[in-house]
Amino acid sequence: MTTLTVLHPGAMGSAVANQAVGVGHQVLWVPEHRSRATRQRAGSAGMSACAALEEALDASEAVLSICPPHAAEDVAVAVARCGFDGLYLDANAISPQRMERIAEVIRPAPVVLDGAIIGPPPTAARTCRLYLAGDDQDMGLIDALFKDTSVQPRIAGHRIGAASALKMSFAGFQKSARTLAAVAHALADAHGVADLLTAEAKTMTSQILSDPDYLPSVAARAWRWAPEMTEIADTLHAAGLPTETAEATAAVLARWEQDKDHYDLPLADVLDHLRQQPGSPPKQPKSTDHSAS
Repeated sequence: MTTLTVLHPGAMGSAVANQAVGVGHQVLWVPEHRSRATRQRAGSAGMSACAALEEALDASEAVLSICPPHAAEDVAVAVARCGFDGLYLDANAISPQRMERIAEVIRPAPVVLDGAIIGPPPTAARTCRLYLAGDDQDMGLIDALFKDTSVQPRIAGHRIGAASALKMSFAGFQKSARTLAAVAHALADAHGVADLLTAEAKTMTSQILSDPDYLPSVAARAWRWAPEMTEIADTLHAAGLPTETAEATAAVLARWEQDKDHYDLPLADVLDHLRQQPGSPPKQPKSTDHSAS
């Protein structure tokens, strides 16, 4: 049995804790200054309360930080001040830079792992992936901790920040896509065509994020799509809806201006062009005779 502390048990943290409890581990938490809802979640998850953070850390071999992103550094600082000498896993949705700062500057423990949770709060019927970055032996401890649970540890790499980068990449698409869907439905609703939008959406078969080989054709048409996004921004503005996403998309598309009609560009070049500011000297693409579609 391993004893660990989970800071702080929200919907995801309590669900992850419950998986560890379910296979015989002891999971501690600190209810001080926590809400009634948090207390209820922790109780339902089978977590054991401690009067103070120091008490929980003294009894623990590992700490899992699963909290709102803006609180990640504060949690790490609090643990560091207690002189915790075990393994600290930060599994928050934070940038690689913030993760590196926690590992190198704050140093909440002698051993710090970078973690990222992708998927729903785990239950007996639902799994989530816990991506890890760091030392193999340290990642092995987490793998053993969640053996035979609905939390599936996976290796993202050995460099601290790799797991966080994966989370930022995935969540950057997922959250933005959900938000864009809301704006699209609000615009269609404003013009009385919501049912038609939903019907058209059901005909879509592409898996956008899982098909990066399609991106060269997007870059090749960016010169046409950018003005279209300007028209969309005007339409959103007239409907009293936020225009920032359409304007931002137009700004991204502008970085592909040099790729007009070059459908055969290698994917690596297309992605590299996104790192270049508009107006930078363009790389010469391969000649092509494709026409715009």
